[in-house]
Amino acid sequence: MFKLMALTSIVNFSFLNQTQEPATEKGEALYTKVNSYPSKDIDGNQSDFAAKTKGKVVLIVNVASECGFTPQYEGLQKLHEKFKDKGVVILGVPSNEFGGQEPGSNKAIREFCTSRYKVTFDLLEKTSVKGKEKCPLYQSLTSKEANPITAGEVKWNFTKFLVDRAGKVVGRFEPNIDPLDDQMVKAIEKVLETK
Repeated sequence: MFKLMALTSIVNFSFLNQTQEPATEKGEALYTKVNSYPSKDIDGNQSDFAAKTKGKVVLIVNVASECGFTPQYEGLQKLHEKFKDKGVVILGVPSNEFGGQEPGSNKAIREFCTSRYKVTFDLLEKTSVKGKEKCPLYQSLTSKEANPITAGEVKWNFTKFLVDRAGKVVGRFEPNIDPLDDQMVKAIEKVLETK
């Protein structure tokens, strides 16, 4: 795992300071897919994903309960508490693709997250975030056509995608970037400034 961490690169947010072109059809398609993704929450209830995310800044993270990065749940919860009233939605997406580190049921994942890390941010049901079974949300997030700056297969648990209010993916943080890292917090604040 440590070799994998060393190989993962960090996506910097310097491009946020550059002038960006208006939303293209590809950007609009991504927005539609991200906001219309049919999903169930961790408790098996149909999630009104569109209502929760439209017009909000969204941080989408593939999570796992038995990973070396699992303590990042604490930082994600702190981000949620800091930014939830400012229009930020944290969305955890449990997946078991990486080393089988999320083997439990949705119920077990929910229990772990709430008892161990007091998680109150949104969690979706366990799903696939890479490969042939990749869910529609992650098809959009990792698409080279929709968003070439942050595209590419997810390499490990706790990869973070930052989505602006217009539904465009504007940044990607690899797992070794802690949720409370300065560059992460500043990136969220920068996106929040953009109306």
